[in-house]
Amino acid sequence: MTTRRHLLLAAMAATAAATVRPSQAEAADDMADFLFVQTADAMTFDKASSKLTLKDVGATTLFFSDRPDRIAGNMDTAAFIPFWSTGKDSFLSDPPNADLSILEGSELTQVVVVLENPELSGNDLTYTVKVVGGEMPEMGSEVSVFIDIIGMPRTPLSYAGVARRGYRRAFLY
Repeated sequence: MTTRRHLLLAAMAATAAATVRPSQAEAADDMADFLFVQTADAMTFDKASSKLTLKDVGATTLFFSDRPDRIAGNMDTAAFIPFWSTGKDSFLSDPPNADLSILEGSELTQVVVVLENPELSGNDLTYTVKVVGGEMPEMGSEVSVFIDIIGMPRTPLSYAGVARRGYRRAFLY
């Protein structure tokens, strides 16, 4: 008996079978630019040390890319921290810009910052920040951090490729 599940599985198998794998040389040069989003229940900012602490930060960091890929998914926030030290295009050599959006009731405050030196301690994530635009409040709640791009390879053997496969979609490699 054919069910919707069987039809869906057959359609997925046909799509996967029709997928043409690029050569290893093409795949190695294939990069996607990803943006990241982190959320937290609250934030504090110590102006003297330029430390921004995201209190009760979400356990996952969302990521997405623009056309032509339109890739979206999430990763453990703890797995996001190595982007500051791993790879030739790491955030360590080129710290990302970020938009910090803080919603207090119906009032939205936005601050543009450069993020450096992330430290995850329990449910709190601390960054050293350089304020580029706006006024950073000492505290706030309902926080979203929109982090600028990092180029990551799309290959199935790269860190991004492995993470993306697990979070985004199923392909037969």
